[in-house]
Amino acid sequence: MTTETPRWFTSSYSDNGGACIEVAANLVAPRGTVPVRDSKNPTGPVLGFRAGVFTSFIAGVKAGKFGTV
Repeated sequence: MTTETPRWFTSSYSDNGGACIEVAANLVAPRGTVPVRDSKNPTGPVLGFRAGVFTSFIAGVKAGKFGTV
């Protein structure tokens, strides 16, 4: 188990008035998960996605598989 703390970041493309998520990609290698949280609620809940699942999701977003919001 690692004691490393998450280093949160939002995408450089996030300029939508605060409706963003933050990701802590530094924990992928030691834990195999990608922690994700709401940028408006940094003390709120954190979801942990397996790295492969998160990678597939990002690939789907880039390919336009989810349409536009």
